[in-house]
Amino acid sequence: MHSIAPAARAALLAALVSLAACAAHGPQRAARSDPPPADTPLLLISIDGFRASYLELGLTPNLQRIADRGVRAQWMNPSYPSLTFPNHYTLVTGLRPDHHGVIHNSMSDADLGKFKVSDRNAVGDTRWWNGGEPIWIGAQNAGLRSATLFWPGSEAPIRGLRPNRWKPFDAKISENARVDEMLAWLGEPAATRPHVATLYFDALDHEGHDHGPDSPEARTAMQRIDAALGRLVDGLAARGELDRVNLIVVSDHGMAEVAPGQRIAVEDMVTPQQAVVTSVGQSIGVAPNPGFEAEVERRLLGRHGHYQCWRKGELPARWQYGTHPRVPPIVCQMDEGWDAIDGETLKKSPKNQTRGSHGYDPALPSMRAIFIARGPAFRQGATIPAFDNIDVYPLLARLLGIKPAQNDGDIAPLLPALKDPRAQKK
Repeated sequence: MHSIAPAARAALLAALVSLAACAAHGPQRAARSDPPPADTPLLLISIDGFRASYLELGLTPNLQRIADRGVRAQWMNPSYPSLTFPNHYTLVTGLRPDHHGVIHNSMSDADLGKFKVSDRNAVGDTRWWNGGEPIWIGAQNAGLRSATLFWPGSEAPIRGLRPNRWKPFDAKISENARVDEMLAWLGEPAATRPHVATLYFDALDHEGHDHGPDSPEARTAMQRIDAALGRLVDGLAARGELDRVNLIVVSDHGMAEVAPGQRIAVEDMVTPQQAVVTSVGQSIGVAPNPGFEAEVERRLLGRHGHYQCWRKGELPARWQYGTHPRVPPIVCQMDEGWDAIDGETLKKSPKNQTRGSHGYDPALPSMRAIFIARGPAFRQGATIPAFDNIDVYPLLARLLGIKPAQNDGDIAPLLPALKDPRAQKK
């Protein structure tokens, strides 16, 4: 064997190491710029239905504690429609619902049939979700580890991948139990600890719907979730890890009061003979039956007592909604504080009970969401102006040091939240 000079040997060794790394990561992996240290995870938390104005009630001292040691936005604007599944998927893909395809909590597809959030088969069907690349998939493609403790979209394999760890949604698992599991995941050795994780709380949204946004039940749920966040923060602090975690708390939308009597039957809007109603609630989707197109348009288009209807291509431009094939031909938007539901459900509903709803115009103050963040990447004690929730995804990608997938967001509104000015120049 011929002898190799020391310099050549070093160059050869470096090349072999590089080739081995490429083989380990695989050709499909995205480029990673500044990977986070293994002990600097990113934790994204959602409190479903947490209206921005709730922060002013003085009922959430732990959220306030996070904000005081970090950054909060004046509020965050949800995307249209201001519903749970569309906006949760927007937060982790940076795409408007009209672009990622989860256009409603209930929707229809010519090839896939019907989607409802209560249908576990549909929720786990990858074909509903492949219009976007959530942050956990981008992280894994870049060689990072991900974990989701509930998040719309995390129960389906997306573009052939699942989170490294995930669990089917189970409303019976308490807030404290969810926090304890997340603390266990974040407390693992660096070799298995997730780089990015999500945590989801649903009780506030549930109580807000059933009893109204200002009800004692909603406030109790708010306080219970806030206590769980305190448990999380204290648990990280006890291990000396709090200041090494980039922690972001968001909500998907707010909540508006629906007074007794402010509900109508969709059958009074359009009859089953005339059209199929693909979604009810606040953003009403209507697909005219063959031969009834003109009749349905005459009946629905324009302004009515408590709602307004448009052809899908003529919706207000600021909603950036109406191009996706799953959006039905006609969309009716209810006024704030009004619901449209099927007649049978309406008959069985309590007549004198105040309720809560969302799904209204995202520009309404009642629909405003929250954004609060703390950790090594963020400034302390800062408040930034309101921004659209599509901008969260570019921030997540920046914090993970990965190249973002194609998205509708812009990181510029969130750059003032970052501590390191060098991170703003990339």
